[in-house]
Amino acid sequence: MDWNFRSAKESAAALRAGEVSSVELTEAAIAGIERDEGVINAICVSDFDRARAAARDADRAFGRGEDRPLLGIPVTVKESYDIAGLPTTWGMPQYRDFVPAEDAVQVSRIKAAGAVVLGKTNVPLGLQDLQSFNEIYGTTNNPWDHGRTAGGSSGGSAAALASGFGALSIGSDIGGSLRTPAHFCGVHAHKPTLGLVANRGMVPPATPAFPIDLDLAVVGPMARTARDLTLLLDVMAGPDPLTFGVAHDLNLPPARHQRLGDFRVLVLDEHPLIPTGSAVRAGVNRVADALVAGGAHVERHSPLLPDPAEAALIYTQLLFSGSVARFPVEEYERLQTRAAGLSADDRSLDAARLRGMVLSHRDWVEVNNRRELHRHGWRQLFAEFDAVVCPITPTPAFPHDHNPDLLARRIDIDGVEYPFFDQLVWAGLATMPGLPATAIPAGRSAEGLPVGVQLIGPMFEDRTPLRLAELLEQQIGGFRAPKQRVVPDTRRGRGTAAVAAGSAA
Repeated sequence: MDWNFRSAKESAAALRAGEVSSVELTEAAIAGIERDEGVINAICVSDFDRARAAARDADRAFGRGEDRPLLGIPVTVKESYDIAGLPTTWGMPQYRDFVPAEDAVQVSRIKAAGAVVLGKTNVPLGLQDLQSFNEIYGTTNNPWDHGRTAGGSSGGSAAALASGFGALSIGSDIGGSLRTPAHFCGVHAHKPTLGLVANRGMVPPATPAFPIDLDLAVVGPMARTARDLTLLLDVMAGPDPLTFGVAHDLNLPPARHQRLGDFRVLVLDEHPLIPTGSAVRAGVNRVADALVAGGAHVERHSPLLPDPAEAALIYTQLLFSGSVARFPVEEYERLQTRAAGLSADDRSLDAARLRGMVLSHRDWVEVNNRRELHRHGWRQLFAEFDAVVCPITPTPAFPHDHNPDLLARRIDIDGVEYPFFDQLVWAGLATMPGLPATAIPAGRSAEGLPVGVQLIGPMFEDRTPLRLAELLEQQIGGFRAPKQRVVPDTRRGRGTAAVAAGSAA
């Protein structure tokens, strides 16, 4: 039996029943990585010796009658999390030798839950791209089409899951960095409510790992099934004990409904600032049809929805204000000069990006106040609806684009080019107000690429979109393993050809 594509729930049940050992699961995962990693390049730092030791410990624990949520389950961790004894670089060459002494709080939690950590997954430089490539570790390829990106910044994690390299992974999200890779690779991910999951130790290299309240950014779970997202979120959720001095357990409200027919859902497939590509629109409609077939109450429009165009401008300013906070003074002054030349009536996303980069604290407070108005609008909307279904990005995975000038890049939407970063508006719809959002597979494009959608839920009601994800998975199906192809080996700049063994579709 090929255990590498079984869910964590299935593997856990088999472990408890004695049908398989953690050592067997771990060795199967390592064998899969060693066979296929040359063409995927998802695992940038392996930790196989310690993984084998952890698997043996898990099997001994089962022998003693112990049980923990992730006991014996092979998992991966995004490179940006600190793991004692392994490098944390965020893809930045100057930190290629930085090795933290302590685990990030979420690494500690999954280890305490019994997980077997196989290694770390690839990321973009500084986590600031929708692709995952850097000078240290090379390029992560999409398992469905190696000429395309796996997404970013949790692209290594999504590619690892789609390739059968572990049952679970943990990542992070500020610009769709959990949801976009899941959408591109055909797996599941969950962006938790802002502040729900402690983030200590998911910090740039050589930065003190203190508990901090991040604006917009969250850490969260990735998996091949919706049920596994809930399993992992239950391990991750809760405040940092260094801040609250208590155990991390947190009782979230139950899902609003258990039956698909009881859900009230708003479906969106159009954004005022960027078109939705035909493949993604078809995915949204596939989910909408499944909801209707399951008896859910579905609407396509609501006056309660906070203005998506204004939401995108607020999100863009908040996002870019943080991205340049540590820029050199000379560069910051150049940005100020450029921003001063903007027309007062320029409401483009390009202008919002530039204004965001030079926001004064006074201006930031005003933008934040507008965010609070949107949060209140979402509260009113979720009094009438239980979830919102919408795109994650306008297209499936796009071809690798390593242009170092990110602002000069373009995204092709059905033959028309748009600014690369404009595609973030859909991710920002949930990120800006801090709402939970679950990414689910919603079929494939005409080219055979995965297409996903996101299910946005009420703040701190993460179990509602997660439950809806489970029900939709039963209706339309979920993850399917891609077939591997022959492609150039892009690891660390090498260009030799490699062949990965085919897996069942």
